[in-house]
Amino acid sequence: MKLKSLLIANAIVIGGSGLFALFWPSGVLSLYGVESGPAIELMAQYAGLGSLVMGLIAWFSRNVKDPKARHSIILAFLITYVAGFIVSVSGTISGIMKVGWAVVGLYLLFALCYAYMLLLKKR
Repeated sequence: MKLKSLLIANAIVIGGSGLFALFWPSGVLSLYGVESGPAIELMAQYAGLGSLVMGLIAWFSRNVKDPKARHSIILAFLITYVAGFIVSVSGTISGIMKVGWAVVGLYLLFALCYAYMLLLKKR
């Protein structure tokens, strides 16, 4: 797997989900089993902005050649996806999230891919 392919996939999946949350927050909230309301929808839109930023960073960094910059990008995404995995497992086990295991799987997949890029690709 090439880093460029991973970053493009990241941009599409996470950036796309960010756009979805930004423009249809009530739909996203219902997927997670959260009752919609104006304040909650606003917070979902802010979360969507965060996902959109991650997607944009992935997209615009897909052609970065500098080794230090690539390492920093990979490490940042790895830390983010490991943290997201932990939060998603917690939310799923507690029964808060309806689609929890799908989200857990997504975070785990991206975390493993970035860990591979960081740890195994060096060799």
